[in-house]
Amino acid sequence: MSKIDFSKVLIAQGGGPTAVINQSLVGAVLESRKFRVVDRIYGAYHGVRGIVNEDFVDLTQETTHNLEMVACTPSSALGSTRDKPDLKYCHEIFEVLRAHEIGCFFYIGGNDSSDTVRIVSEEAIKADYPLRVVHIPKTIDNDLMINDHTPGFPSAARWVAQAFAGANLDNWALPGVYIAVVMGRHAGFLTAASALGKKFPDDGPHLIYVPERAFDTERFLADVKATMDKYGRCVVAVSEGISDENHTPIAVKLAEQVEKDAHGNVHLGGGALADMLTELVKTKLGLKRVRADTFGYVQRSFVGCVSDVDQREAREVGEKAVQFALWGDRDGSVTIHRTGFYSVDYRLTPLVEVAGKTKVMPAEFLTADGTDVTDAFRLYLRPLLGSGMPDAYRLRLNPVAKKLRT
Repeated sequence: MSKIDFSKVLIAQGGGPTAVINQSLVGAVLESRKFRVVDRIYGAYHGVRGIVNEDFVDLTQETTHNLEMVACTPSSALGSTRDKPDLKYCHEIFEVLRAHEIGCFFYIGGNDSSDTVRIVSEEAIKADYPLRVVHIPKTIDNDLMINDHTPGFPSAARWVAQAFAGANLDNWALPGVYIAVVMGRHAGFLTAASALGKKFPDDGPHLIYVPERAFDTERFLADVKATMDKYGRCVVAVSEGISDENHTPIAVKLAEQVEKDAHGNVHLGGGALADMLTELVKTKLGLKRVRADTFGYVQRSFVGCVSDVDQREAREVGEKAVQFALWGDRDGSVTIHRTGFYSVDYRLTPLVEVAGKTKVMPAEFLTADGTDVTDAFRLYLRPLLGSGMPDAYRLRLNPVAKKLRT
């Protein structure tokens, strides 16, 4: 294979937006500008679909100031797509890259995006075309293999922790059962983050259910009843992907109709699971004050709730991707590795070790009964949430002696 011509760089964003994905984009753009061999930096509008449609924008013409403003703005500045490319689709991507004489392709995304990068890399090798391809990690689910954690997750986790802290305060004032369903089809990291909103021993969430442990509706009802008996109230955090011992999603078992997306995945969002669990508690336990919410897209691009640690690392993975590409001699995925408390290092990992695989919560992060997290998880997550986490306080409620109702 001939020497790679790095004069033209292409960057794309894929999958669900995050609060810090634009930090990675801007990190890659500004770092690319530092190399004299780079002449043009293009962005694909709406991910891989934008590549196939040749919808490119010239990021070389963007001012540094505007790029910095975009970096601090949540959501995907280049737009995204849920397309899941197969071999034929990836071949079309490669043909467009070759037609535009792209020498370096950076794709910011999660599991499916890393697999797309792997296939495109293989297509370039088969065609003997000099192309450097690097995957830049991103996902609020925190489910990319090899990575200690993934950019986007800390900010979403910060939002979830704060949301549950607020829900707990509300539930303490007006007791009852409160259920919130959090994103997470296969991995429960984001739901588990709800535990970081607790301060006092009786704070919620009192029960946490994640996909890594089998969910039993009868045991769930028993857990809720026991919590109500103990505290007079109950706050529950549930992953949308909770399943029974046969790996059948609970949303499917309780639903009368099942919706599927374009990839054949069962639709788990939209509030159906929260509504069904609420009705189950009301019907089986006879409780009247039962409320539920579904934390759908809101935690992905919430303005004003961003971890400064997440911002910094999202920028750095973009910068490191460019350095690995232009100084290295292989394709790969940038991965984050914890080296202390708290510091990280970045490595370029072979694509086959990351592409299309899913990481789940390790057993040591969950209690034996599967309804809470351990201190190991709290120690893991707390530094990622960043500085300035809000705190809650209570009145001490010093009692005054009764006169009439003794």
